[in-house]
Amino acid sequence: MKTDLFYAFVCLLLFSCSNNTLKKDVKNSEKEVSPVSLILDTDLGPDYDDVGAMALLHALADSGKANVLATLSSNKDERVIPCIEVLNAYFNRPDLPVGAPKSEGGATLTTWHKVKWTEALPAKYPHRTAKTSDAPDAVEVYRKILSGQPDSSVVICTIGFFTNLKDLLLSKADTYSPLDGKELVAQKVKRLVSMAGLFPEGREFNVYNDVPAAMEVMKEWPTEIVFSGFEIGNAVFTGKKLVEMPVKDSPVKEVYTLCFAEGDPNGRMSWDQTAVLVAINGYEPYYMSERGVMTVHEDGSNTWKADANGKQIRLIVKMPPAEVASVIENYMMHQPTLKK
Repeated sequence: MKTDLFYAFVCLLLFSCSNNTLKKDVKNSEKEVSPVSLILDTDLGPDYDDVGAMALLHALADSGKANVLATLSSNKDERVIPCIEVLNAYFNRPDLPVGAPKSEGGATLTTWHKVKWTEALPAKYPHRTAKTSDAPDAVEVYRKILSGQPDSSVVICTIGFFTNLKDLLLSKADTYSPLDGKELVAQKVKRLVSMAGLFPEGREFNVYNDVPAAMEVMKEWPTEIVFSGFEIGNAVFTGKKLVEMPVKDSPVKEVYTLCFAEGDPNGRMSWDQTAVLVAINGYEPYYMSERGVMTVHEDGSNTWKADANGKQIRLIVKMPPAEVASVIENYMMHQPTLKK
């Protein structure tokens, strides 16, 4: 009897220890991960995957994974900032800082669709800024925000041209910071995630529309850069479930519906969404990575050289594109939540 009681006591003790360990493991697994402090830099307008990317951004912000610091335009087209503000307001973030390029050069590109959705959205939905040129200088917005953030804490995600980032690197000390642009980036930015380039080599839209800016950023950017190349998003089709949602007065659904009426029967390629997804969630489990160096040439083409010590990273397909598409589209279908 004593032996049985002793055995029962030992079993109870072992179970208790195991249960406590399990509780600790569960508690550790439930530790809150700090949201990614993110600045989005977009060329919204020529294509509409930027709209899906912004929906994904707000969905991840609503889930607590991202703290959106600003949404900037790298495109000088007058409709971009109004459209950005329409989307921010729809997702209950109407006060997010916006900005646009003020320097020479850069690109001014509007939508190539027959239905000008960049005109339709501002005409129907609320926004604060009448036209892109009325927005603050993107460089000033960058410098103001970065100077107020902890060191090595900000992720910049560019899903457009490198215009603003080039201008930021070349900026001088001002009332916000005694550091020049490159020093400020080195101090405050954790990494840059970019939808740009075609790997291992090729010629891609976001690069060749402002070649001098792309060349400057490739040579001088002081932090790690993660590239989601053209070939990554080109295989990820989204939007078909989005347009079937029983939701009214959604600018996201409206853009995809208007554009789908002109084509894209299998959905739209998701170049920009892959970059935003990785900027916030990281590239695992979606992609593998390869370190190296990207070189931009004067004709706007790029080449890639693998280098284990390289400061740049390109994504390589890991999860089947259809599965990535499902993850992305679920975020794109997210509806606004009320803020406390």
